[in-house]
Amino acid sequence: MKLANTLLNVSLLVGLWATSAYAQAAIDSFIDPSSGIPFSRASVDSSETAGGFQFGVALPNGTDSQAEYLGYLVGARTSGAGWTGISHAGPMTSSLLLLAWVDGQQIQTSFRYASGYVAPDIYTGNATLTQIAHTINDTHFTLTYRCQWCLAWNQGGTAGSQLPVTGQALVLGWAQSDTNPSPVTDSDATIIQHDSMGEYGLPVAGAQLSNYSSYISKIPTASPTTSPTSPTSTTTATATATACAAGSFQTAPSTTYDYIIVGAGAGGIPLADRLSEAGHSVLLIEKGPPSSHRWGGTLRPDWLNSTNLTRFDVPGLDNEIWKDSAGIACPDVGVMAGCVLGGGVAINSGLWWYAPDIDWNYNFPTGWQATDMKPNVEKVFSRIPWNDNPSMDGVLHMPEGLDIVGGALGAAGWKNVEANQVPNEKTMTYSRSIWMYSNGERGGPMATYLVTANARKNFKLIMNTAVNRVIRNGSHITGVEVENFLNGGYCGTINVTANTGRVILSAGTYGSPKILFRSGIGPADQLAIVNASSDGPKMINSKQWINLPVGENLGDHTDTDIQITHPNVTFYDYYAAYNTPIQSDAQNYIQHRSGMLAQSAPNIQPIFWDTVVGADKVTRQLQYTARVEGDTNKSMTISQYLGRGAVSRGRLTITPSLDMTPSTLPYLQNADDLAAVITGLERVVKALQTDPNITISVPSTNQTISEYVNADPITTSRTANHWVGTNKMGTDSGLTGGTSVVDTNTKVYGTDNLYVVDASIFPFIGSTNPSALIVAVAERASSLLLAS
Repeated sequence: MKLANTLLNVSLLVGLWATSAYAQAAIDSFIDPSSGIPFSRASVDSSETAGGFQFGVALPNGTDSQAEYLGYLVGARTSGAGWTGISHAGPMTSSLLLLAWVDGQQIQTSFRYASGYVAPDIYTGNATLTQIAHTINDTHFTLTYRCQWCLAWNQGGTAGSQLPVTGQALVLGWAQSDTNPSPVTDSDATIIQHDSMGEYGLPVAGAQLSNYSSYISKIPTASPTTSPTSPTSTTTATATATACAAGSFQTAPSTTYDYIIVGAGAGGIPLADRLSEAGHSVLLIEKGPPSSHRWGGTLRPDWLNSTNLTRFDVPGLDNEIWKDSAGIACPDVGVMAGCVLGGGVAINSGLWWYAPDIDWNYNFPTGWQATDMKPNVEKVFSRIPWNDNPSMDGVLHMPEGLDIVGGALGAAGWKNVEANQVPNEKTMTYSRSIWMYSNGERGGPMATYLVTANARKNFKLIMNTAVNRVIRNGSHITGVEVENFLNGGYCGTINVTANTGRVILSAGTYGSPKILFRSGIGPADQLAIVNASSDGPKMINSKQWINLPVGENLGDHTDTDIQITHPNVTFYDYYAAYNTPIQSDAQNYIQHRSGMLAQSAPNIQPIFWDTVVGADKVTRQLQYTARVEGDTNKSMTISQYLGRGAVSRGRLTITPSLDMTPSTLPYLQNADDLAAVITGLERVVKALQTDPNITISVPSTNQTISEYVNADPITTSRTANHWVGTNKMGTDSGLTGGTSVVDTNTKVYGTDNLYVVDASIFPFIGSTNPSALIVAVAERASSLLLAS
C-alpha cells in the first residue's frame, strides 16, 4: 500500500483477509483485447501469490450516480482450483467483497460482506455485476465486467463507500485461495480462507475515462448478476424475555452476585481475583470459549494432540491468529478482537512493558498519576514477571534481528537498555523484547489471577455467554441480560445483590461501548440506531436514556511500516509451523519448552523508542517493533507506532445490525501527528544506514519518506490493534458537556452501580503495547471499588 512511483507495497491486513506476507503491485495501462476497454491495471508477481494476480479498473470521469466501474480480473488456478477476491475498500471488514471462480466453462461471481474477522456473509445490497467477457485455461481465468453499485454499499443498514472517486488513489484489496468454493456451481458457495492477499492504492487519474459511457453502450446484452435483496424480517422481540440463540443453552443461574464482571480479559480477570479475594461473590462472564488447555480449551494443531497444550499456550503459534481466526475472532467487531477466554492476552504477542511515568502523568487524571499507579504496577509484575528470554534453554534463538537492527542503532548512537529496568528511557533507546511468557508457555492473567480466583467458592466463571445489556431502572442496575453466544452458554437474566451489587464492564474498547449502547447509554444518534434495530422492543424507554460520549475519543497506535533486507536475515516460517512444524523444533518445544516455538512469532527483535517534539510544542512518543518477515526471506519489517502525544482521535459507532465499527479512524488527522511519523522514520532510516549491508527496500530509493507516508491511505490496515479510549475516564462529566464517560472511580456517569474497567477508559494510548497497563488499571480500580 505504500506508493513508490509505479510500485505500491501492500500493508499487512488482519483476520480472514490476511496472511503473513506483504505483496507488491506494479501499476500500468492495459487494453483488454476482448473488449477494447483501457484499464489502469495492478499486477502482483507470482513470487507474492501463486500464479500472480491482476486487477484493472476503468472509472467514469467524475462522480457517478451508480457508483460503478468497469473491471478486469485475472485470477490464478492452482491445479485447476481456487478463487480470487476483491475488496472495494481495501480491508476485508465493512467493505463490499467480490469473489470469482471457475465453474466448468463459466465464471461464478459472488458478492460478500464481513462485519468482523469471520467468514463473509452473502451481501444483501443491490450491487450488480454484468459479465462482458471471460477466458479460462488450466492455470488462470480472466473476467471483464461492469460493476454497478459497487463503490457504495449497504449491508442491513450499514453503509460504506469510496465516493466520490476524486482522491489520489482508489484503495482496493485482493485475496486468492488455491481451494475451490464448495460447490463451485453455487454463487452462495462456502469458501475456504485465502492463501495470499494484498492491498494497494490504484491512482484515480490514470483510471478515469472521458469516454466511459461509450464503452458502456457497447456492452453486449447479458443477464446481470445481482446481489440478493435483503430478506424481510418477521422476527419480533419482547421486552420481557431473552430470545436465546440457536443451539443448546443453559438457563441463567438464579443466584445473585455482589459483582458481575463482563469480559474475562486483561481487565476482568484481575478484577475478579481481587474482588473475590476480599470475600465478595463474583461472577465472571466470558463471551467466547476457553482458550488455554488449563481452562478446557481444545483448539490446536494435530502435533499438539497428545499434549496439555492448545494453540494459545504456545508462543510460536500466536501470530497464526492473523491467518486463521475461525472460532476466535469476534464476529460483530470490524477489527480483530478475541472472543475467547483471556481476550487480547490470549492471542497477542505477549509483550509486557513497564510504562514510563509520563504515560500516566500525561494521559490520566488525578488519582491515576504515576505515584498513584506505582504500587499497582508493582503488584502486576510481582504476579506476572517479565522475561526477555522465553526459551527454557536460556538461548535467544535466531537473534539476527536484534544483532542487525540493534547493531545499526547502536552504531548511530542509540542506547541499548533493558527497557523494564529503565522504563523512563524512551528516547533513542532499544531493547530486547520483553514478554509475559513463563516456563516456555503463555502466562499472563489466565495463568495467575484466574488460577487463584478459581480456587475460591465465592467465584464463578461462565463462558460461551454474551451480555446483551445491563438491566436498569433509571440510574440503578439490577443485573444483566445474557444470551448463549456458543453452545452451552447461558440465556436469561442474572441479577446482582439487591441494593449493593455492582456490574463492571470489562469487554474491551469495542465490547463495552456496545453493551452501553444497547443499555440506553451513549450519544443520542447511536441510541436511535439501536432503538430502530431488532433490539428496539427490548430497549429501555427513551426517557431513561443517559446521554454520554460513549464511542468518542477512539485511539490506537498509528502503524506505519518500512522494510529492510540484510544477507544475514533468516526467515522462520511460523505459519507453516502451525500444521507442519520442523519435527525437531516441535519435539524440542513439547519436551523442553525450548527453541523457536518458545519465542513469539514472527521473531520480534528488537523494540526501540524515540520522541519527536512537534511544531505545536507537544512531545510525541514513537515505538518501533522489528520482526523477521516481509517481501523476501531476507526481509525484516519495522513497524512504527505513534502513541502518546498524538492529537488525532476517532469514533466508534454501532450499525443497524448491531455490529461495532470505527466510523472515524484515529490516524494522522493532525499535521503535527503526520510530521512526527515522517521525522521519526527519517531518523530510523538514517540510523540503519550505518550498516552498509542493510538495504531499505520499502520505501524505494526513488521515494522520500515524506512522499511514502503521504501516499499511504488511511484505512484500518494502519492499526496496531491497541484500541483505547471509547469510555474515557475523567472529571469532566459527559452529562454536562464534558468528554468523559466514567469518573475517576471508574463509575459510569449518571448511574449508581455500573462501572467500566478496561482499555476503553484510557484517555489515550501510551508508549508501549498496553496489556500490562490494562492489568495495572484493573488493580487500581479494584482498590477503589473495595474502598467505596
